[in-house]
This record gives sequence, structure tokens and C-alpha cells, in this order.
Amino acid sequence: MTNGGVEGLVLKNYGGFYYVQDSNKDIYECKLRGKIKQAVLTGDKVLFTPLEQGRGILETVQPRHNELQRPRIANVDLLLIVMAHTQPAPSLVLLDRLLVNASCKELTPYIILNKMDLPEDENASIITTYYPRKGFNLIKSSVRNNIGIDSIKESIANRIAVLAGPSGTGKSSLLNLLVEGAGIKTQDVSKKIGRGRHTTRHVELYPLSSGGWIADTPGFSVLDPPDMESRELSSHFPEFHSFSNECRFGDCLHYGEKDCAVKEAVKENIIAEFRYRNYLTLLEELIKNERCYR
Repeated sequence: MTNGGVEGLVLKNYGGFYYVQDSNKDIYECKLRGKIKQAVLTGDKVLFTPLEQGRGILETVQPRHNELQRPRIANVDLLLIVMAHTQPAPSLVLLDRLLVNASCKELTPYIILNKMDLPEDENASIITTYYPRKGFNLIKSSVRNNIGIDSIKESIANRIAVLAGPSGTGKSSLLNLLVEGAGIKTQDVSKKIGRGRHTTRHVELYPLSSGGWIADTPGFSVLDPPDMESRELSSHFPEFHSFSNECRFGDCLHYGEKDCAVKEAVKENIIAEFRYRNYLTLLEELIKNERCYR
């Protein structure tokens, strides 16, 4: 205990109460001290005063090292991006958008390729062969066959992780294996639209018995559009780095410029064409946003 109270972590905000876990893994249902004016988020590190019967008073919110807007959560270390072998087929555009957002927010991304007990989609094969070669973490998992779960737990140990990705990829089923007694509702993939309906309604951190915490994200889990200028985007594509310095122009966007080493690397299949196309999609989105705000 410090002079300001006991240190704790906010696991969820529900019904006007804040559920705070202390260092002994005990959870307290807390109300706010009236002097706190800022919004208290899931993931906030706080000081609180324990009371009887598992209740408490939340006294102070500690400074955050980051904050995500969608989902609204603080102090995240890892982004676990869940894609499926198939059903639904993985979207490389969405994957790259999430990887850029992770890099922008200084989160460590892990690509979780789930449902590996099913046949491998063409895009799943691309994920398996391309991304690890470019330095991205990849874990292949199967809830049905209990494969890869220990590797995911090891990656989360003593850190806060956000679980993201399209509905129907098995995020809730993964949570049920990772978190004992979680009882997260799951829903099958819709045959009509090819993806699942999400069943989570609020952001909650689930403590893992092996250490660390994991959050599911409500709704279709796409983090905010990249919060950056168009000229910054290429720095979040690691395979561009060694070529960017060889471009004719120091501020090259690798778009319409001449003598662009990145575009040459794409022509020579050193940089995958699909990654470059996804880069252009994001770049054009950022350029359009910049024009709107001029």
C-alpha cells in the first residue's frame, strides 16, 4: 500500500462500478472518489482504498503509457490479431490495417492464425509464408484440437493484450480456453454473410492464471484509422525500410514518384505486391483525410 492507497488494475466498468484487481489477484467492486473527474478506463492502473465485503473506493488514476479509442482501453502491451485458416477467409487488407495500427500505438502484434484444423485458405497460406519472414510474430492455433494455446499464454505473460480481428474467427472460443471459467458466449459463422455476429458488449480484461490479462473488443474489431500523416505510413511497413533511403526523393511516398526504390523492390518481388497494394489503400485514405481537413 502507498500513501494514496492500494495499487490495482481496472478489469471492467459495469453498472457504474469499477472492478479492480490488486497484486494478490483479489477483485474489489469500487466506486469513484468524488474528486476524480477524468474517465476511468479498463486497463487503468489505479490506487484504491479497500473496504469490507470486497468493496472499495477508487482514489487515483495513475498516468497511462497509451490509450486506445476503439476499444476504449488503457495501458495495452500486445495486439493479438486473430484470423482464420478459413470460414471466414482471412482479409490481408484488414490484417495490414491492424498491423499498422499496432505499430502506430507501439503495441507488439501477434498474428494468431486460428482454426488450423480446417483446410488452409489461399490467404492463410500467404500469412504463413510471408509475415514471419518479415519479422512478424505468428502463432497457429486450433481450439478444437487445443493447439497453440500455451504459446498464446506465454506471449501474454504479465502483459495486457487486446484480442482483435473479424467476427467468426474464433476469438470467443480462444478466450474460453485461455481464461478458466470465462464462459464467453460464442456464435457460429453466418452462412449468408460469411462472418459471425459478435456477442461481446463491453470491454473487459480477463486475468490469466499463467499471468497477464486479455481483453476482447466489442463489435467488429477494427482499431481506429491510423493516427498519422501520409508521409509517416511507410515507416510502419518494415520491409520498406532498407529501400526507402535509396529513393531519389527524401520525402518519397512510394506512390507516383520517379526513381522509387520501394516500387522497384515490388517489381523484383522482394516486397510482396499485395503488401504494396495494401499500403497504397491506406496511403490514399490518409491523403484523402488530409485534404478534407485543409
